[in-house]
Amino acid sequence: MKKNNFSRRDFLGMTAAAAGASVAARTILLSPEPALAALRPVAASDRVRFGIIGVGMQGSSLLTESIKFPEVECAAACDLYDGRHTLAREIAGANLPVTRRYQELLANKDIDCIVAAVPDHWHRKILVDTLNAGKDIYCEKPMSHNAADGVAMVAAAKKSGRIVQVGSQRVSSVICAKAREMVSQGVLGDVMLVEGWLGRNDPGGAWVYPPPLDLSRQTLDWETWQGDVPKRQFDANIFARWRQWKEYGTGVAGDLLVHLISGMMFMLDLNEPPKQASSVGGLLRWKDGRNMPDVHSTLYYYGKLPVSMHLNLGTSMPETYRIQGSRGILEVTGNAVSFAPQTGKDTSPSYYAGSFPRAMREEYTKKWHEENDPKPGQEMLSQTTSFRGPNMNDIKPHLRAFFEAVRSRKPVVQDAVFGHNAALACHMANEAYFRKSPVTWDEASRTIKS
Repeated sequence: MKKNNFSRRDFLGMTAAAAGASVAARTILLSPEPALAALRPVAASDRVRFGIIGVGMQGSSLLTESIKFPEVECAAACDLYDGRHTLAREIAGANLPVTRRYQELLANKDIDCIVAAVPDHWHRKILVDTLNAGKDIYCEKPMSHNAADGVAMVAAAKKSGRIVQVGSQRVSSVICAKAREMVSQGVLGDVMLVEGWLGRNDPGGAWVYPPPLDLSRQTLDWETWQGDVPKRQFDANIFARWRQWKEYGTGVAGDLLVHLISGMMFMLDLNEPPKQASSVGGLLRWKDGRNMPDVHSTLYYYGKLPVSMHLNLGTSMPETYRIQGSRGILEVTGNAVSFAPQTGKDTSPSYYAGSFPRAMREEYTKKWHEENDPKPGQEMLSQTTSFRGPNMNDIKPHLRAFFEAVRSRKPVVQDAVFGHNAALACHMANEAYFRKSPVTWDEASRTIKS
C-alpha cells in the first residue's frame, strides 16, 4: 500500500504552540488510489469464482461491485425469494445459475469462495457450513447474531484455516488509514477519550422498507428463512424489515454501531472486546411494533480508555469519530480527517494569580512572560490540518481486499477474530440496554455477564 507519509517535520509543525491569536488551516488531498494494487488480468481459468448467498439490498450491491473486477466471476446466486433470482440475473447475466438452496453453491467445486449478505440470524450457520465445505467467505457485518454464535464462528475459522472477511468497509478506507497512521505516529499524544455518532432521520434509514409486491409463500421459502427462530405466521414486513426485531437482527447496534466500532478499532490498532458496557436509549420515534431501540447510546471501557458511541434513528447525524488526545483532537467524518493541535500548556499567566496581592501578582506575571513569551519573529501558528479523500464507506476496496486474499492466501485485516470483537461490542450494547445494567465480557467463560 502506498502511504501518504506523515513526517516528523509535519508533526512538529502541527503541534507547535500558538503564542498569539493567529490560527491557520491547511487541507491536503489524499490519493484516491485503493489500498491494494489493482488485480492483474488473468486467464479465464484462473479467475476467482464466487457464489453469492443473499441478493437483497446489500447483497445486490456486493454483486454489482464484485463483477466489475475483470479477475472475478460470479458462478451462482442463492436467495430464498425468487424475485432476487431475477435481480441476480439482471446484474450478472441471464444465464447465471440460481437456486434457493445455498448448499448447492457449497457443493460446487468450481466455486472458490462465498459472498454472504443474509439476515444476522443466518450468519453463523452459513459461515460455518461454508468453511466446512473448504471455501473462503466474505460475511456481511455484524459477523454474529449473538456472542455464542461469534465464539463458534471464530473456532470454525481457526480450525478451517480459510479466509474470513467481515463486511465493515472502514478498515479498507483511505480516510481511516490516514487517521490510523497519525495515531500510530503519536500525533495525538496519549489518547484520552473516543466519541462516535451516527444518525438517520427518515423511514428508509429506520428500515421501514416496502416488501416486494409479489412476496408470498409461493415466491418465498418462508419456513426456511425463519431458521432457528420460533416459527410465526408469514409476515412480509418481517422479511423486508428484519433489522427491527432482535429475533432476526441486532438493531442499530448491528447496523450502525458496528461501523463505528470497526473504524475505531482499526484507527487505534485495537483488536479486543470492550471490558465493560453501559447503555441507555429507547423506542422514542418508531413505535411500529419493533422491539429494538431507535435511540441507543453506549459507554464502554476498552482497558482504561473510555469510549462513547451514540446511535439515533430520529435525528440525522453524519458518521463522525472524535478521538481526543493530550496533544489535540482528531476528527474523522465522511471523506475527511482533521487534526486540531493542542499544546497542553498555559497560553497566558494563570488566572489563579488574581488571588495574589498586587505586588506578588505583578512579579509572577512578569516572570511568566519572561519565561514563556516567544521572541519577536518566532511566533508560531496553531494550524489545523485536514486530509480529504474518497468516502470511508467504500465497498469496492473492501471487496478487492477479500478477492485478493482468496488469490494470494494472505490474511485480511477484518478477519474472524476482528469481526467477532467488533460484534461483541454490539452485543454488549444490546445486552446492557435490555438488562438495564452494565455488562462485562468474561473471557474465561466467553459470555456476557451483568
